[in-house]
Amino acid sequence: MKRTQARSIGDIIEGFMKEEKLDTQVDEYRACELWPRLVGPGINRYTVSRDVRGGVMYVRLSSAVLRNKLMMGRSSLIRRINEALGREVIHEIVFQ
Repeated sequence: MKRTQARSIGDIIEGFMKEEKLDTQVDEYRACELWPRLVGPGINRYTVSRDVRGGVMYVRLSSAVLRNKLMMGRSSLIRRINEALGREVIHEIVFQ
């Protein structure tokens, strides 16, 4: 058996995740988990559910007034989520 250069376990896992295209799914999950911290407890209280599919975050809110307010600041939320993730994962947010 031929020895190759040693790699850290983190590099091996990262390579595997990219090969299997799991890194995008993990980042989408992380985006959902970041939502309460980024919007704060006041807005999160009205969040019924959140999901990310194909770079689009779907957020269901129980308040129509809050939904309209968040639609105005949608681009800022997208930027903040992507900055927290360290790469562009979310392209659009749909408030329901």
